[in-house]
Amino acid sequence: MSRKQKKQNRKKAYPVPNRNYKSSLFTMLFSDKKELLGLYNAISGKQYKDPGALSVNTLENAIYMAIKNDLSFVIDSRLSLYEHQSTYSPYLPLRMLLYLADLYADLTKNENLYGRKKVMLPPPRFIIFYNGEEKQPA
Repeated sequence: MSRKQKKQNRKKAYPVPNRNYKSSLFTMLFSDKKELLGLYNAISGKQYKDPGALSVNTLENAIYMAIKNDLSFVIDSRLSLYEHQSTYSPYLPLRMLLYLADLYADLTKNENLYGRKKVMLPPPRFIIFYNGEEKQPA
C-alpha cells in the first residue's frame, strides 16, 4: 500500500470533528453571569463582584440565520464582544463589524437617530479566544 493510500485510510478512521462543539462549550460555560464576570475581571484586570453589573446582549441568529456571536455584554459603559475560534477565519473582522452593527441597532432601537440629541453608545472591545492548531499572532 502506498503512503498516500495509508494517509487516506488514517483520515477515514477518525470521525469528522464538530466545529461548533468547542464554541458551544465556551458559550455554555460563560452563559452564567458569575462566570462571565470572572472572565471579564481576568481579562480587564478589574475586580467587579456583582454579576448584576453585566448587561448581557449576545446575538442569537442575528442579521442572517447563520450569524450569531458567542458572548456580548455591557459593563462599565463598554461593550465587550468575546468570540471563541478553533479555526482561522480571515473574515472575523467583517463578522465582528456585522455583530457590532446589529448590537448598536438593538441598543438604539428606542432612540431618535435623526434628532439632534446625542445618543451615547458604549465603545466596543473585541476579544478573540483562539485555540486552533495554526499559529496566529497575539
